Amino acid sequence: MQGINTIIWDWNGTLFNDIDICIESINLLLFERGIDQIDKKRYLEVFDFPVRDYYERIGFDFEKEAFEIPAIQFIDHYFAKVDKALLHTSASEILNFFSDKGYVQLILSAAEQQKLESLLQKFNIHRYFKNVCGLEHDYATSKVDLGLNMLNELSIKPNEACLIGDTVHDFEVAQQLGCACILVANGHHSVKKLRQTGAVVVNNLDQLMQLIQ
Repeated sequence: MQGINTIIWDWNGTLFNDIDICIESINLLLFERGIDQIDKKRYLEVFDFPVRDYYERIGFDFEKEAFEIPAIQFIDHYFAKVDKALLHTSASEILNFFSDKGYVQLILSAAEQQKLESLLQKFNIHRYFKNVCGLEHDYATSKVDLGLNMLNELSIKPNEACLIGDTVHDFEVAQQLGCACILVANGHHSVKKLRQTGAVVVNNLDQLMQLIQ
């Protein structure tokens, strides 16, 4: 963390523990189409970005229906269940920890902007972030362009920033932004998959806080 003054947080899976409702929601869509459902172990291995590729990997056929149909249905199921999901243990504590240390904190997420901001308000953590950057739609595409624009608009030097996420895509985004990366294995990818990136990997936010200290 030497020379780092900015933390770029991913949201889903990193700070927000939504993995169970994601699995429940996608399994509803699979059941409706007569496709084998997935358990958590398989989900951690096959989930990825862009989500269209992940959908095809688990059995959706976009010659039979447009990708937008299950994508919108998933969002409907997800937000019907979202009140069941909480922040990860120690999420508020680590945000406060970085704030006390004087780090600038940002969110870079593939979640839709207004829904993301609503959840931040719900958990009363919006105050920790100088900027919150989500997508303008619900289709969870790449965050690279969003991140580049955010760094440019805020005049943040990439080599002074560290992206903290929970997926291989977060590592790929960090590389393309030119910033450091730490991956937390309590979200949407397995620890084995994360370690294959060569990035620093911690098991949870408590371990991350210990690492920084």
